[in-house]
Amino acid sequence: MRPAIDQLPGSLIREVANAGLGRSDVLPFWFGESDEVTPEPIRNAAAESLARGETFYSHNLGLPELREALARYSSALHGPVAMDRIAVTSSGVTALMLAMQLLLGAGDEVVAVVPVWPNLTAQPAILGARVTRVALRPQGGAWRLDLDELCARVTPATRVLLVNAPNNPTGWTLSRAEQQALLDHCRRTGTWIVADEVYERLCYAGATATGCAPSFLDVAAPDDRLIVAHSFSKSFLMTGWRLGWLVLPPVAMAGAGKLLEFNSSCAPVFVQRGGQAALAMADTLVPRVVAHLRACRDRLLPGLQALPGVSVAPAPGGMYAFFRVEGQDDSLALARRLVAEHGLGLAPGAAFGAEGEGWLRWCFASRDLARLDQGLERLKAALVP
Repeated sequence: MRPAIDQLPGSLIREVANAGLGRSDVLPFWFGESDEVTPEPIRNAAAESLARGETFYSHNLGLPELREALARYSSALHGPVAMDRIAVTSSGVTALMLAMQLLLGAGDEVVAVVPVWPNLTAQPAILGARVTRVALRPQGGAWRLDLDELCARVTPATRVLLVNAPNNPTGWTLSRAEQQALLDHCRRTGTWIVADEVYERLCYAGATATGCAPSFLDVAAPDDRLIVAHSFSKSFLMTGWRLGWLVLPPVAMAGAGKLLEFNSSCAPVFVQRGGQAALAMADTLVPRVVAHLRACRDRLLPGLQALPGVSVAPAPGGMYAFFRVEGQDDSLALARRLVAEHGLGLAPGAAFGAEGEGWLRWCFASRDLARLDQGLERLKAALVP
């Protein structure tokens, strides 16, 4: 295989999970998904599509009906977004990979805000690009970005600035002023912004008037060098459906269509019908999901903060608590021990890069709040002699 592929690290989250999968006594909080089943109207829409025999190819960019619905959905949140800027993809991660393929080649420079979901920095590496990492830092009880440091790293030689906000794993969220400053800077340097805004609806502090986290779409013009990636996975409870979308400038649409053909041709029609049904109930479903996740967060964080030696910053967005335990600097070893000895499945911070070492990520998207309490008891038993 190519050396770049051989050198890719395996998923440390999967490594921990594989040690506990199949054990009925393990409480799994390692993956980034809710344990709530996709709502019935969405499942029914897909089943009805299959019953109608919709088992054939669709347009590379997605069903026109779904693209129109996504344009209306995005426009309601961020102002006018035209249908001809929407590309439907088979998953959010595929959307991000397509964005990278559109923009990056061997030797290109990417600047990424980290710690971050490892797929985001692996994708440029697969394409032969070089990734420069700019770290968020915990300060005053919150994760913060040194905007001056980031702008200093983004130069005319930087092809792509990669930002995930709300952030996985920290929950950090960009402010509107930070977004505007980054957009202005990237306009001067000619740098593309690839924004992973999959968690935009999961916002608990600093939300906009439309109830979501600040988006680059709020401040950018349609022809700015900006690509925004989205997914149905999180706020629509559709992780296993593998359905996402991109918002692109008009200049990138022809290339996106070509790459979709060469990667997946199109998303399955019955899955897209599920996406249509999800958007039709977005006004009721998404607020319910967000309210429940807020309750989960507010149940878990005080319990973590009460444990001796535990440091955790409240997450203004996302679906994770990112915390560290004093004296525990090997997050993989700690995560393995928690699974093996206490039946508690968490993700090691090292999975998100060196900047996450010493930390653990807990996905608090639990249908039953009592499961979070049980998890806290198990963590307490592991930490308190």
